[in-house]
Amino acid sequence: MPYHKRTELLEAATAFCDSFAQKKPLDEILSHFSSSDNILAYEHGLPELAPFLGREFRGREGVKEYFNIISSCLSYENMRFADYIVDAVENRVAVRGTAKFTWTATGESWDEFFSYALKFDGERKVVSYEIWADSGAAYLARKGQLKELRS
Repeated sequence: MPYHKRTELLEAATAFCDSFAQKKPLDEILSHFSSSDNILAYEHGLPELAPFLGREFRGREGVKEYFNIISSCLSYENMRFADYIVDAVENRVAVRGTAKFTWTATGESWDEFFSYALKFDGERKVVSYEIWADSGAAYLARKGQLKELRS
C-alpha cells in the first residue's frame, strides 16, 4: 500500500477531528462527509439513555440531525485527539479523543475519553462515523444525578 494513501487518510481524519476540537460551524464539519446518500453517523449506546444514542443517522440530513441533537444537549471544552490508527487497505481510521462535556440543561459536566471509527471513500471523505463514549455519564448528567455520585 503506498505511503501517500496512509498519509492522506491521516490528514483527512485529523482535519475532521480538528473541526470538532476548534468548534467549527456545522457546515464545515459536514464538508468532511461524502456527498453520497449512504453516509452514516452512529453513536453506540442504549437509545433510552440519550436522544443521540443507538440510532442510525443516515444521509446528509440524518447526519445533520445527529449533530443538531448533540449541540442541543451537550457543550464541550478542551477537546483533543491522539493515537490515530490508519488502515489504508480498508480506508479506515480509529482515533481516541478527550474532552470535558456538559449536559447543557442540567449544567452537569464530566471528563471523558471517547473513540471514533471513521471510514472514508476514495475522495477521503467520511462515509461512516461511529462513536463510542461514556453513555452512563451522559445519562446521569442528563438526569442531574452525576454530582450525587461524586458526593
